[in-house]
Amino acid sequence: MTENQREVLNQFVDMVEEEKPDAVVIAGDLYDRSVPPTDAVELLDEILFKINVELKTPIVAIAGNHDSAERLSFGSSWYKNSQFYLTGKLTNSFKPVQVNGVNFYLIPYAEPGIVRQLLEDDSIHSHHDAMKAMVGKIEETLNPNEPNVLVGHAFVLGGQTSDSERVLSVGGSGCVGAEVFEPFSYTALGHLHSPDAIKHDKVKYSGSLLKYSFSEAKQNKSISIIEIDDKGNYSQRYRSLSPKHDMRELEGHLEELLDPQFYEKERLHDYLKVTLLDEGALMDPINKLRQVYPNVLHLERKIDITDMKKKQSFNITKSEKKSELDLFEQFYSEMTTAEFTEEKKEAMTDVIEKVLREEGMK
Repeated sequence: MTENQREVLNQFVDMVEEEKPDAVVIAGDLYDRSVPPTDAVELLDEILFKINVELKTPIVAIAGNHDSAERLSFGSSWYKNSQFYLTGKLTNSFKPVQVNGVNFYLIPYAEPGIVRQLLEDDSIHSHHDAMKAMVGKIEETLNPNEPNVLVGHAFVLGGQTSDSERVLSVGGSGCVGAEVFEPFSYTALGHLHSPDAIKHDKVKYSGSLLKYSFSEAKQNKSISIIEIDDKGNYSQRYRSLSPKHDMRELEGHLEELLDPQFYEKERLHDYLKVTLLDEGALMDPINKLRQVYPNVLHLERKIDITDMKKKQSFNITKSEKKSELDLFEQFYSEMTTAEFTEEKKEAMTDVIEKVLREEGMK
């Protein structure tokens, strides 16, 4: 999806040029994987150069759970000369980065074991323990009379997940309670892909720039613009991003979806999850759909989904002494939610009688 990413990132650069912010904050997951493909590295390099060097805008960034902390740490010591503050690997120095009167405390993603070893604190066993301990270290020198912003990458308890995020830990050990961020004027978080992932006065997710799974199809991707005063009071507004190809869900009968009167009103090149309402057999529906909608990524049938939800184990015992038609009707009702109509019953009766006659002739 590099070209789609390029499209929204260029929109982001345009917004930076218009808004002229004091800093751009990236709360982790600069890449999708620890060893990113070359085109992703080149694209990020190009965008960060435009923001930081050409537009002379400071950047505050941390590593997320998708990133390689060690790889991102490369060059960070001299990036600071152009006000590019990138923290890839967690250290035991919890001093803030100061940008135009705001203290940014950068906490990159780290496993609890790493934090336990770094702080020499054997009581740390979960992400909540780790974050609480690190915030405790920050509080030792934090000035509550100044605007303090924590930039972190975590799953806050109660956050709304999507299919795109990787689970941080098994069970509840990956969760962080929002109360640990209380000392800060604002907490800028990465990890969850929705900007509305959590409802909290001071703890916010920016969300991802693009939709990366159909569970995000109804999300409005945006940039969060924060204005904060010298007392730590802030206001927030959003600017929406428009991808080259959106990710959407489409539902209908095959014939309807292939009708020019319907699809002429549609954005045909969007990435689509199609749910068909048809019953009965369909011949190669996905290729028929792709002749009109080339980016159909997922196809399913509503009747199949409903059936799967309502299907129960099917057991027949001979002791019930049901007729062949009764047995088939029971089988039909347990395998599908469709009605076993009189027309279907007559058709099945003809089939059963034909089979029985043929068996009698053998």
